[in-house]
Amino acid sequence: MDDALMFEQLSLNTKTVNAWTLQEAVDGAARAGLGAIGPWRDRVEEVGLSRAAKIIGDAGLRVSTLCRGGFLTAIDDDGLDENRCALDEAAALGAPELVMVMGGIPDRDLIGARARVEDRLAQLVPYALERGVRIALEPLHPMFAADRAVISTLGQALAMAEPHPVEAVGVVVDTFHVWWDPDLQSLIRTAGERGRISSYQVCDWLVPMEADPLLSRGMMGDGVIDFGTIGRWVHDAGYRGDVEVEIFNAAVWATDGDQVIETMKQRYRDLVLPAPVG
Repeated sequence: MDDALMFEQLSLNTKTVNAWTLQEAVDGAARAGLGAIGPWRDRVEEVGLSRAAKIIGDAGLRVSTLCRGGFLTAIDDDGLDENRCALDEAAALGAPELVMVMGGIPDRDLIGARARVEDRLAQLVPYALERGVRIALEPLHPMFAADRAVISTLGQALAMAEPHPVEAVGVVVDTFHVWWDPDLQSLIRTAGERGRISSYQVCDWLVPMEADPLLSRGMMGDGVIDFGTIGRWVHDAGYRGDVEVEIFNAAVWATDGDQVIETMKQRYRDLVLPAPVG
């Protein structure tokens, strides 16, 4: 495959180069020949929405996703206004998907927290449709259920998405969070059949884990995940979108950004790309 095309579907999530500004991340992605970038909202906020859109547009990059909205489980704050702002930002940036992490358990009532998510999601769907942005529900590994995400499996995310139009709500397949699921192949197939796959994110699961589990995401190939197999499942399910690399890891963050991107490209080529995603 021609090098100019090989990395067209590879997207740099700005968290992977966490020390870089948005401008630096965009310049680095463009310099490396990537096709897309996945900004976090904090990086957009630093320069302002219109400036951020111009920086990305001038570089000729797509916005794969905007990270993130969500946190809809609180008892005293429904989170709707903040998420409407996030949907507005995604629309202004040309991001087709707003990744949403749904929030943890504020009061030991897991069932109640999930019910609040369902209710508040339903209230956001009409706004998302008006903005032309899809809400991308991201299940997180069960160890994050208490503080970050009461959706722990792709099956739960699909069930929560199902009452809503496919153009309004999809799901994220993030290898770090779902690789362990014994039903993953069938769930990815179902997500594809329903047209619900919003984003495919890749990074590795490190062994041993870091002291902070949040920072235990590794570069592909540094952990235990079989990207070839999961990538084939995602491809067979019909997904042809961007492959976004999102890594939370202190050692990666301390490494020169250009070096991180070059390693990312090599691992993508050797481990992810052989299971065709385009």
